[in-house]
Amino acid sequence: DLIPMCHPLMLSSVKVELTPNEAESCVDITAICKLAGQTGVEMEALTAVSVAGLTLYDMCKAVDKGMIIDQVRLIEKKGGKSGHWVAE
Repeated sequence: DLIPMCHPLMLSSVKVELTPNEAESCVDITAICKLAGQTGVEMEALTAVSVAGLTLYDMCKAVDKGMIIDQVRLIEKKGGKSGHWVAE
């Protein structure tokens, strides 16, 4: 269990994308998780992005140990009890 009180879900789809952002000298990471059930999958999406960032750090640490992983956040959520939510 990575996150206490967060039960495992049977996800129907997980898509993680890494996009180089040359203007800001960084890599943008996004994750989209889907589930047929009625619960939200935001914790799974945030975990996917975090693990992708840690993996990228591990692969590049020989070049730059001072890399920063930041701005891990929820952008949009659809479904579940709270309905549709979009970050401002």
